[in-house]
Amino acid sequence: MTLAGKRALVVGAGSGIGRAVHDAFLAAGAQVGVLERDATKVATLQAAHPSTVVVTGDATSHDDNAAAVAAVTDRHGGLDVLVSCVGIFDLYRGIRDLDPADIEPAFDELFHANVASPLLGVSAALDALTASRGAVVLTCSTSGFYAGRGGVLYVASKFAVRGLVIALAHELAPDIRVNAVAPGGTVGTDLRGPAALGLAGVSLGDRPGRDEELRARTPLAVAMTPADHAASYVFLASDASAGMTGTFLHSDGGIGVKG
Repeated sequence: MTLAGKRALVVGAGSGIGRAVHDAFLAAGAQVGVLERDATKVATLQAAHPSTVVVTGDATSHDDNAAAVAAVTDRHGGLDVLVSCVGIFDLYRGIRDLDPADIEPAFDELFHANVASPLLGVSAALDALTASRGAVVLTCSTSGFYAGRGGVLYVASKFAVRGLVIALAHELAPDIRVNAVAPGGTVGTDLRGPAALGLAGVSLGDRPGRDEELRARTPLAVAMTPADHAASYVFLASDASAGMTGTFLHSDGGIGVKG
């Protein structure tokens, strides 16, 4: 698969799946821009890839998304692909684990990151993607299809992303294709919890025995890495998927066939 000639913006490319998507897009020949909030991750990425257009900003801000779109279009003359890899995880907190006073602020924080941010990104990129008849690739999750792969807030947010993909694919056809990758559990991720639950400093990637846990629960006995998922994003961004919209690619080790 090639992305030669494609101009892409990857939102949330500082680490994990987003960084792997950035690297895979470059390897496939794309010209890439990034919107990332973490200044340290921005500096690391920029040092490794000086050609990447990097904007430091918040994916839950329409203005920051618009600034990133403008930076890519100014540098490369347009935008063909928008990818969103922003997310917050609830560290498997169920309703019984949540203090009633924490539910509303945690909901707002998590849904802003997981649902509002891709919606704001698409809104900011709408004109540029319409002009190029481009593609959007969002990040859903196996949690958006199967209970138990996250807590109540995370699972609900990823079901909302499923609805977002379907609604946008329907509305924006035939001008813009909208698809998503639904990754399963991943090693080497820096997916963190919501500050509203005191979990902003807790990274899922630091969970003890994560590799063994994932291998034990997937039919293919694999622990997927960010790079393992990245190829699905490349495919959905490429002309090889030109006839696809409203589709989800499940890079999850086969969890859907588990009885």
